[in-house]
Amino acid sequence: MAGADLGESSSKKKKGGGVKKPKRIGFKLDMTPLVDVAFLLLTFFMFATTMAQPQIMEMQVPPDITTPVEVAQSDLFTLYVSNKEHLFYNTGIDPTMRKIDIKDLKALAVQKNAERENDLITSLKVDPAASYATVVDILDELNLAEGELVDSYKEKNLKRERRFAITPITEEDKAELAKVDI
Repeated sequence: MAGADLGESSSKKKKGGGVKKPKRIGFKLDMTPLVDVAFLLLTFFMFATTMAQPQIMEMQVPPDITTPVEVAQSDLFTLYVSNKEHLFYNTGIDPTMRKIDIKDLKALAVQKNAERENDLITSLKVDPAASYATVVDILDELNLAEGELVDSYKEKNLKRERRFAITPITEEDKAELAKVDI
């Protein structure tokens, strides 16, 4: 009978699996060293990288805006922005306003400055109804032109002096713009 008991117990082992698996004991993973390493890496890469310098437009404001400045009319290159976002210019004592696209402004500014050999003063007159984006686009084109002028002056071993002013638009300017801006 001993063999019969053995047979029954062996068949029970096959069904039940025999040895019971131990219960899984919960464990706790300490994340403190991982966090420390992550912050050390973060601070290392923050200090090791070069931050991009903010790009700004340098502008000098005279100490007293109300003091009039005497300028020869022949030295002026005046840009006008109308309330319809159109760009016009005139040069020197020629009062005729000519329309120009913003994309053509860079070439024109380089040409006019080359003609006057560093004596040209660029004046920007903007209608208050014009958008800020248009003014920024114009200033960007003038800055690109200035880069070309500086390069050409370096080739000639000369120093470039930038002369630029943003001046208020007068009622006479607005009347002239109204005539040509159709």
